[in-house]
Amino acid sequence: MTLSVQLRHGSPPLDFAAEIPDGCITALVGPSGSGKTSILRAIAGLLSVRQARVALGMEVWAEGEKHRPTRERSIGFVSQHYGLFPHLTVQGNVETALLHLPVGARRERAWHCLALAHIEGLDQRYPDELSGGQKQRVALARAIARQPQVLLLDEPFSAVDRSTRKRLYMELLRLHEQLGATVLLVTHDLDEAAQLASHLILLRHGRLVQAGATSEVLTRPATEEAARLLDIPNIFTARVDNAASGRRLLLRWGPHALRVTGPLPVGINSDLRWAVLPNNVLLVRPDKPWGSHLENPLQVVIEEVIEMGAEAIVRLQAQGLPEARLQMRLPVRAVHRYGVAVGREVTVSLRAGDIVPLRPGPASEQMNDASSAPRSNGHDFFRHSRS
Repeated sequence: MTLSVQLRHGSPPLDFAAEIPDGCITALVGPSGSGKTSILRAIAGLLSVRQARVALGMEVWAEGEKHRPTRERSIGFVSQHYGLFPHLTVQGNVETALLHLPVGARRERAWHCLALAHIEGLDQRYPDELSGGQKQRVALARAIARQPQVLLLDEPFSAVDRSTRKRLYMELLRLHEQLGATVLLVTHDLDEAAQLASHLILLRHGRLVQAGATSEVLTRPATEEAARLLDIPNIFTARVDNAASGRRLLLRWGPHALRVTGPLPVGINSDLRWAVLPNNVLLVRPDKPWGSHLENPLQVVIEEVIEMGAEAIVRLQAQGLPEARLQMRLPVRAVHRYGVAVGREVTVSLRAGDIVPLRPGPASEQMNDASSAPRSNGHDFFRHSRS
Protein backbone atom coordinates (compact mmCIF):
# COMPACT_ATOMS: atom_id res chain seq x y z
CA MET A 1 0.00 0.00 0.00
CA THR A 2 1.25 3.45 -0.90
CA LEU A 3 2.05 5.82 1.96
CA SER A 4 0.55 9.20 1.09
CA VAL A 5 1.91 12.21 2.97
CA GLN A 6 0.80 15.86 2.83
CA LEU A 7 2.18 18.23 5.47
CA ARG A 8 2.04 21.98 5.99
CA HIS A 9 3.55 23.71 8.98
CA GLY A 10 5.15 26.99 9.99
CA SER A 11 7.95 26.03 12.38
CA PRO A 12 9.63 23.88 11.29
CA PRO A 13 8.64 25.05 7.79
CA LEU A 14 6.97 22.25 5.84
CA ASP A 15 5.12 22.34 2.53
CA PHE A 16 5.54 18.72 1.59
CA ALA A 17 3.53 16.23 -0.43
CA ALA A 18 4.76 12.84 -1.61
CA GLU A 19 3.67 9.30 -2.41
CA ILE A 20 5.99 6.73 -0.84
CA PRO A 21 5.92 3.58 -3.00
CA ASP A 22 4.83 0.32 -1.41
CA GLY A 23 7.49 -2.20 -0.43
CA CYS A 24 10.46 -0.06 -1.49
CA ILE A 25 13.29 1.64 0.36
CA THR A 26 12.81 5.35 -0.21
CA ALA A 27 15.57 7.76 0.78
CA LEU A 28 14.60 11.24 1.96
CA VAL A 29 17.67 13.37 1.21
CA GLY A 30 18.39 17.00 1.96
CA PRO A 31 20.78 19.30 3.80
CA SER A 32 20.64 19.85 7.55
CA GLY A 33 17.56 21.79 8.56
CA SER A 34 15.54 20.79 5.49
CA GLY A 35 12.82 19.09 7.56
CA LYS A 36 13.71 15.42 7.07
CA THR A 37 13.32 14.38 10.71
CA SER A 38 10.18 16.51 11.13
CA ILE A 39 8.54 14.67 8.22
CA LEU A 40 9.43 11.30 9.75
CA ARG A 41 8.07 12.34 13.16
CA ALA A 42 4.86 13.67 11.60
CA ILE A 43 4.32 10.34 9.80
CA ALA A 44 4.90 8.54 13.10
CA GLY A 45 2.41 10.77 14.91
CA LEU A 46 5.12 12.21 17.15
CA LEU A 47 4.86 15.75 15.75
CA SER A 48 1.63 17.70 15.38
CA VAL A 49 1.59 19.94 12.31
CA ARG A 50 -0.84 22.67 11.25
CA GLN A 51 -2.23 20.73 8.29
CA ALA A 52 -1.63 17.04 7.69
CA ARG A 53 -2.94 14.13 5.75
CA VAL A 54 -1.13 10.85 6.28
CA ALA A 55 -2.63 7.64 4.92
CA LEU A 56 -1.43 4.12 4.29
CA GLY A 57 -3.59 2.93 1.42
CA MET A 58 -7.19 3.48 2.56
CA GLU A 59 -6.21 3.68 6.24
CA VAL A 60 -6.06 7.34 7.26
CA TRP A 61 -3.69 8.13 10.12
CA ALA A 62 -4.12 11.90 10.13
CA GLU A 63 -6.53 14.26 8.41
CA GLY A 64 -8.19 17.42 9.72
CA GLU A 65 -9.13 16.81 13.35
CA LYS A 66 -8.43 13.11 13.06
CA HIS A 67 -5.11 12.04 14.57
CA ARG A 68 -4.46 8.36 15.18
CA PRO A 69 -1.96 7.90 18.04
CA THR A 70 1.47 6.44 17.29
CA ARG A 71 0.68 3.10 18.91
CA GLU A 72 -2.17 2.61 16.42
CA ARG A 73 -0.03 3.29 13.36
CA SER A 74 1.68 0.29 11.75
CA ILE A 75 5.17 1.76 12.01
CA GLY A 76 8.60 0.94 13.39
CA PHE A 77 10.87 3.86 14.20
CA VAL A 78 14.67 4.02 14.62
CA SER A 79 15.99 7.39 15.77
CA GLN A 80 19.49 8.76 15.18
CA HIS A 81 20.70 7.71 18.63
CA TYR A 82 18.60 4.51 18.79
CA GLY A 83 16.64 5.48 21.96
CA LEU A 84 17.53 2.32 23.89
CA PHE A 85 16.56 2.14 27.57
CA PRO A 86 19.86 1.91 29.51
CA HIS A 87 18.31 0.02 32.46
CA LEU A 88 16.92 -2.78 30.26
CA THR A 89 18.71 -5.68 28.65
CA VAL A 90 18.77 -6.14 24.90
CA GLN A 91 15.84 -8.53 25.16
CA GLY A 92 14.01 -6.15 27.49
CA ASN A 93 14.44 -3.30 25.02
CA VAL A 94 12.89 -5.32 22.21
CA GLU A 95 10.05 -6.47 24.45
CA THR A 96 9.02 -2.85 25.14
CA ALA A 97 7.47 -2.90 21.66
CA LEU A 98 5.47 -6.02 22.53
CA LEU A 99 3.67 -5.13 25.76
CA HIS A 100 0.34 -5.99 24.12
CA LEU A 101 1.36 -9.69 24.06
CA PRO A 102 1.40 -12.23 26.91
CA VAL A 103 4.82 -12.65 28.54
CA GLY A 104 5.63 -15.95 26.83
CA ALA A 105 4.68 -14.74 23.36
CA ARG A 106 6.52 -11.49 24.01
CA ARG A 107 9.73 -13.33 24.86
CA GLU A 108 9.45 -15.65 21.83
CA ARG A 109 8.83 -12.76 19.43
CA ALA A 110 11.77 -10.78 20.88
CA TRP A 111 14.11 -13.76 20.40
CA HIS A 112 12.91 -14.12 16.79
CA CYS A 113 13.62 -10.44 16.02
CA LEU A 114 17.05 -10.60 17.66
CA ALA A 115 17.84 -13.58 15.44
CA LEU A 116 16.69 -11.65 12.36
CA ALA A 117 19.06 -8.84 13.37
CA HIS A 118 21.88 -11.37 14.04
CA ILE A 119 22.31 -10.45 17.72
CA GLU A 120 20.60 -13.38 19.40
CA GLY A 121 23.63 -14.04 21.62
CA LEU A 122 23.52 -10.57 23.17
CA ASP A 123 20.03 -10.77 24.66
CA GLN A 124 21.14 -10.35 28.31
CA ARG A 125 23.59 -7.50 27.77
CA TYR A 126 22.83 -3.87 28.55
CA PRO A 127 23.18 -1.02 26.03
CA ASP A 128 26.40 0.31 27.61
CA GLU A 129 27.98 -3.11 26.92
CA LEU A 130 27.31 -2.88 23.18
CA SER A 131 29.19 -1.40 20.24
CA GLY A 132 27.55 1.20 18.02
CA GLY A 133 26.72 -1.40 15.39
CA GLN A 134 25.19 -3.72 17.99
CA LYS A 135 23.04 -0.91 19.38
CA GLN A 136 21.80 -0.18 15.88
CA ARG A 137 20.82 -3.83 15.42
CA VAL A 138 18.93 -3.81 18.73
CA ALA A 139 17.05 -0.68 17.63
CA LEU A 140 16.19 -2.36 14.32
CA ALA A 141 15.05 -5.54 16.11
CA ARG A 142 12.75 -3.46 18.33
CA ALA A 143 11.44 -1.50 15.31
CA ILE A 144 10.42 -4.67 13.43
CA ALA A 145 9.05 -6.48 16.49
CA ARG A 146 5.42 -5.51 15.80
CA GLN A 147 5.74 -6.44 12.11
CA PRO A 148 5.13 -2.87 10.92
CA GLN A 149 4.03 -2.06 7.40
CA VAL A 150 6.20 1.07 7.42
CA LEU A 151 9.73 1.32 8.83
CA LEU A 152 11.00 4.84 9.55
CA LEU A 153 14.78 5.22 9.88
CA ASP A 154 16.24 8.58 10.94
CA GLU A 155 19.93 8.57 9.87
CA PRO A 156 20.39 5.19 11.59
CA PHE A 157 24.00 4.72 10.42
CA SER A 158 25.43 8.14 11.29
CA ALA A 159 26.90 7.07 14.65
CA VAL A 160 28.94 4.08 13.41
CA ASP A 161 32.27 3.81 11.62
CA ARG A 162 32.56 3.22 7.89
CA SER A 163 33.28 -0.52 7.98
CA THR A 164 30.42 -1.17 10.41
CA ARG A 165 28.15 0.98 8.26
CA LYS A 166 28.86 -1.18 5.20
CA ARG A 167 27.92 -4.33 7.13
CA LEU A 168 24.74 -2.69 8.41
CA TYR A 169 23.77 -1.70 4.87
CA MET A 170 23.83 -5.39 3.97
CA GLU A 171 21.78 -6.24 7.05
CA LEU A 172 19.14 -3.65 6.20
CA LEU A 173 18.86 -4.88 2.59
CA ARG A 174 18.58 -8.47 3.81
CA LEU A 175 15.92 -7.54 6.38
CA HIS A 176 13.98 -5.57 3.79
CA GLU A 177 13.99 -8.50 1.42
CA GLN A 178 12.67 -10.78 4.19
CA LEU A 179 10.05 -8.41 5.60
CA GLY A 180 8.90 -6.57 2.47
CA ALA A 181 7.99 -3.47 4.49
CA THR A 182 7.92 0.05 3.09
CA VAL A 183 11.06 1.80 4.36
CA LEU A 184 11.56 5.56 4.57
CA LEU A 185 15.23 6.32 5.24
CA VAL A 186 16.36 9.81 6.22
CA THR A 187 19.93 10.57 5.18
CA HIS A 188 22.09 13.48 4.05
CA ASP A 189 24.52 11.07 2.36
CA LEU A 190 23.92 10.60 -1.37
CA ASP A 191 26.32 7.67 -1.46
CA GLU A 192 24.19 5.91 1.17
CA ALA A 193 21.00 6.67 -0.74
CA ALA A 194 22.52 5.33 -3.97
CA GLN A 195 23.44 2.03 -2.31
CA LEU A 196 20.24 1.40 -0.34
CA ALA A 197 17.25 3.09 -1.93
CA SER A 198 15.36 2.33 -5.12
CA HIS A 199 13.33 5.54 -4.76
CA LEU A 200 14.66 8.96 -3.80
CA ILE A 201 13.09 12.22 -2.63
CA LEU A 202 15.13 15.43 -2.69
CA LEU A 203 14.09 17.91 -0.03
CA ARG A 204 14.90 21.57 0.60
CA HIS A 205 13.32 23.98 3.11
CA GLY A 206 10.62 21.41 3.88
CA ARG A 207 9.59 21.19 0.21
CA LEU A 208 9.91 18.34 -2.27
CA VAL A 209 12.30 19.32 -5.06
CA GLN A 210 12.34 16.08 -7.07
CA ALA A 211 11.29 12.46 -6.57
CA GLY A 212 11.67 9.30 -8.60
CA ALA A 213 13.81 6.23 -9.18
CA THR A 214 17.14 6.77 -7.43
CA SER A 215 19.28 6.25 -10.54
CA GLU A 216 17.11 8.67 -12.52
CA VAL A 217 17.18 11.45 -9.89
CA LEU A 218 20.93 11.13 -9.33
CA THR A 219 21.81 11.30 -13.02
CA ARG A 220 18.97 13.42 -14.47
CA PRO A 221 18.14 16.32 -12.14
CA ALA A 222 15.07 18.16 -13.39
CA THR A 223 15.98 21.66 -12.19
CA GLU A 224 19.04 23.67 -11.22
CA GLU A 225 17.90 23.49 -7.61
CA ALA A 226 17.95 19.68 -7.79
CA ALA A 227 21.34 19.68 -9.52
CA ARG A 228 22.84 21.85 -6.78
CA LEU A 229 21.37 19.65 -4.04
CA LEU A 230 23.11 16.74 -5.79
CA ASP A 231 26.33 18.80 -5.73
CA ILE A 232 26.75 18.64 -9.50
CA PRO A 233 29.43 21.23 -10.31
CA ASN A 234 28.98 21.49 -14.09
CA ILE A 235 26.01 23.85 -14.55
CA PHE A 236 26.08 26.32 -17.46
CA THR A 237 23.94 28.50 -19.75
CA ALA A 238 23.63 27.99 -23.51
CA ARG A 239 21.26 29.27 -26.16
CA VAL A 240 18.90 26.98 -28.06
CA ASP A 241 19.95 27.42 -31.68
CA ASN A 242 17.39 28.38 -34.30
CA ALA A 243 18.70 25.54 -36.46
CA ALA A 244 17.07 23.15 -34.03
CA SER A 245 14.13 21.20 -35.41
CA GLY A 246 12.41 17.99 -34.40
CA ARG A 247 14.90 15.80 -32.56
CA ARG A 248 17.87 17.64 -34.06
CA LEU A 249 18.65 20.08 -31.28
CA LEU A 250 21.65 22.38 -30.90
CA LEU A 251 22.88 24.46 -27.99
CA ARG A 252 25.20 27.40 -28.62
CA TRP A 253 27.67 27.49 -25.75
CA GLY A 254 30.05 30.30 -26.60
CA PRO A 255 31.76 29.22 -29.85
CA HIS A 256 30.62 25.62 -29.44
CA ALA A 257 27.56 23.94 -30.94
CA LEU A 258 26.42 21.06 -28.74
CA ARG A 259 23.97 18.47 -29.97
CA VAL A 260 21.43 17.46 -27.34
CA THR A 261 18.45 15.13 -27.17
CA GLY A 262 14.98 16.56 -26.70
CA PRO A 263 12.57 17.67 -25.57
CA LEU A 264 13.86 20.92 -24.09
CA PRO A 265 12.01 22.93 -21.44
CA VAL A 266 12.46 26.22 -23.34
CA GLY A 267 11.90 27.32 -26.93
CA ILE A 268 14.16 28.27 -29.85
CA ASN A 269 16.46 31.27 -29.24
CA SER A 270 15.95 30.96 -25.48
CA ASP A 271 18.63 30.58 -22.83
CA LEU A 272 18.80 27.14 -21.28
CA ARG A 273 20.53 26.07 -18.09
CA TRP A 274 22.11 22.66 -18.51
CA ALA A 275 24.31 20.28 -16.58
CA VAL A 276 26.67 17.38 -17.19
CA LEU A 277 28.00 15.01 -14.56
CA PRO A 278 31.81 14.92 -14.12
CA ASN A 279 31.87 11.20 -14.94
CA ASN A 280 30.20 12.03 -18.27
CA VAL A 281 32.91 14.45 -19.38
CA LEU A 282 34.88 11.94 -21.45
CA LEU A 283 38.58 12.25 -22.24
CA VAL A 284 39.34 11.57 -25.91
CA ARG A 285 42.31 9.25 -25.90
CA PRO A 286 45.27 10.75 -27.75
CA ASP A 287 46.34 7.29 -28.94
CA LYS A 288 42.99 6.48 -30.54
CA PRO A 289 41.93 8.04 -33.86
CA TRP A 290 38.44 9.49 -33.96
CA GLY A 291 36.23 10.87 -36.67
CA SER A 292 32.76 12.28 -37.22
CA HIS A 293 31.25 9.77 -34.80
CA LEU A 294 32.71 11.67 -31.82
CA GLU A 295 29.91 13.57 -30.09
CA ASN A 296 30.36 17.22 -29.12
CA PRO A 297 34.18 17.40 -29.03
CA LEU A 298 35.59 20.30 -26.99
CA GLN A 299 39.12 21.59 -26.85
CA VAL A 300 40.05 22.31 -23.24
CA VAL A 301 43.09 23.23 -21.16
CA ILE A 302 43.80 21.29 -17.97
CA GLU A 303 43.98 23.70 -15.03
CA GLU A 304 44.16 21.35 -12.05
CA VAL A 305 44.52 17.66 -11.29
CA ILE A 306 43.68 16.43 -7.78
CA GLU A 307 44.20 12.74 -7.03
CA MET A 308 41.83 11.32 -4.43
CA GLY A 309 42.50 7.63 -3.86
CA ALA A 310 41.76 5.72 -7.05
CA GLU A 311 40.08 8.72 -8.69
CA ALA A 312 41.22 12.13 -9.85
CA ILE A 313 39.26 15.36 -10.16
CA VAL A 314 40.39 17.31 -13.23
CA ARG A 315 39.42 20.96 -13.73
CA LEU A 316 39.22 22.13 -17.34
CA GLN A 317 38.83 25.49 -19.09
CA ALA A 318 36.82 25.25 -22.28
CA GLN A 319 38.24 26.97 -25.34
CA GLY A 320 36.59 30.34 -25.99
CA LEU A 321 34.87 30.37 -22.59
CA PRO A 322 37.35 31.91 -20.15
CA GLU A 323 34.84 31.98 -17.26
CA ALA A 324 33.54 28.43 -17.70
CA ARG A 325 35.12 25.55 -15.82
CA LEU A 326 34.33 21.91 -16.41
CA GLN A 327 35.03 19.24 -13.87
CA MET A 328 35.94 15.74 -15.05
CA ARG A 329 36.52 12.57 -13.04
CA LEU A 330 39.03 9.96 -14.18
CA PRO A 331 40.61 6.86 -12.71
CA VAL A 332 44.12 7.74 -11.52
CA ARG A 333 45.52 5.03 -13.79
CA ALA A 334 44.05 6.92 -16.79
CA VAL A 335 45.63 10.17 -15.58
CA HIS A 336 49.06 8.54 -15.57
CA ARG A 337 48.56 6.50 -18.74
CA TYR A 338 47.48 9.45 -20.90
CA GLY A 339 49.69 12.12 -19.39
CA VAL A 340 46.88 14.25 -17.99
CA ALA A 341 48.76 17.22 -16.53
CA VAL A 342 48.27 20.91 -15.80
CA GLY A 343 48.73 23.11 -18.87
CA ARG A 344 48.06 20.41 -21.46
CA GLU A 345 45.47 20.91 -24.19
CA VAL A 346 43.23 17.89 -24.62
CA THR A 347 39.91 17.03 -26.26
CA VAL A 348 36.89 15.93 -24.27
CA SER A 349 33.52 14.73 -25.47
CA LEU A 350 30.06 15.54 -24.11
CA ARG A 351 27.64 12.95 -25.42
CA ALA A 352 24.26 14.36 -26.42
CA GLY A 353 22.39 12.04 -24.07
CA ASP A 354 24.57 13.07 -21.12
CA ILE A 355 23.72 16.78 -21.40
CA VAL A 356 20.89 17.34 -18.92
CA PRO A 357 18.50 20.26 -19.70
CA LEU A 358 17.30 21.95 -16.51
CA ARG A 359 13.85 23.41 -16.12
CA PRO A 360 13.71 27.01 -14.91
CA GLY A 361 13.51 27.23 -11.12
CA PRO A 362 13.08 29.93 -8.48
CA ALA A 363 15.02 33.11 -9.27
CA SER A 364 17.06 32.67 -6.13
CA GLU A 365 18.43 29.43 -7.54
CA GLN A 366 19.65 30.90 -10.82
CA MET A 367 23.37 31.63 -10.68
CA ASN A 368 25.85 32.69 -13.33
CA ASP A 369 28.42 30.42 -14.88
CA ALA A 370 31.27 31.88 -12.86
CA SER A 371 29.58 30.67 -9.72
CA SER A 372 29.29 27.20 -11.24
CA ALA A 373 32.98 26.48 -10.75
CA PRO A 374 33.49 23.00 -9.33
CA ARG A 375 33.15 22.66 -5.60
CA SER A 376 34.30 19.90 -3.33
CA ASN A 377 31.84 17.03 -3.36
CA GLY A 378 31.61 15.83 0.20
CA HIS A 379 28.97 13.26 -0.71
CA ASP A 380 31.21 11.54 -3.26
CA PHE A 381 28.16 10.24 -5.12
CA PHE A 382 29.61 10.61 -8.61
CA ARG A 383 31.16 7.16 -8.36
CA HIS A 384 27.61 5.88 -8.86
CA SER A 385 26.53 8.26 -11.57
CA ARG A 386 26.75 5.67 -14.35
CA SER A 387 24.33 3.31 -12.68
